[in-house]
Amino acid sequence: MTASTALDILGSAKYISLTTYRADGTAVATPVWLARSGDALILITDPNSGKVKRLRSNPAVLVSPCDMRGRVKPGAVVASGVASLQDAEQTEVSVAVITRKYGLLGRILTHMSERRARKSGSGGVAHCGITVRLTAD
Repeated sequence: MTASTALDILGSAKYISLTTYRADGTAVATPVWLARSGDALILITDPNSGKVKRLRSNPAVLVSPCDMRGRVKPGAVVASGVASLQDAEQTEVSVAVITRKYGLLGRILTHMSERRARKSGSGGVAHCGITVRLTAD
């Protein structure tokens, strides 16, 4: 399967399993919302999440469509990629795109994240955007 075909399949998924790697090489899979942006997948997460910390050390990822609990069906597309953390401006765009894709639930959860960030004393940063570019296998 080409990276382009995998991108089409993953970009239309409701959730993907994003696998990142700890320093010792242990894989950690997490279900996340996503949207397609050109030739990449974009997602948002808490800036203090484990996946952000792991991506700072190792940008290699595996992605696959999954359900909301992270369960990947046998035979599902699995693609490798390289993730990069977005700057504040890019993250703002990603939040808007993903919120739009997920409708009312997206708006509610985004608002809750922003509210939690304001109350936490963490400087009010609620989201960290991530761009995933698939690599040819």
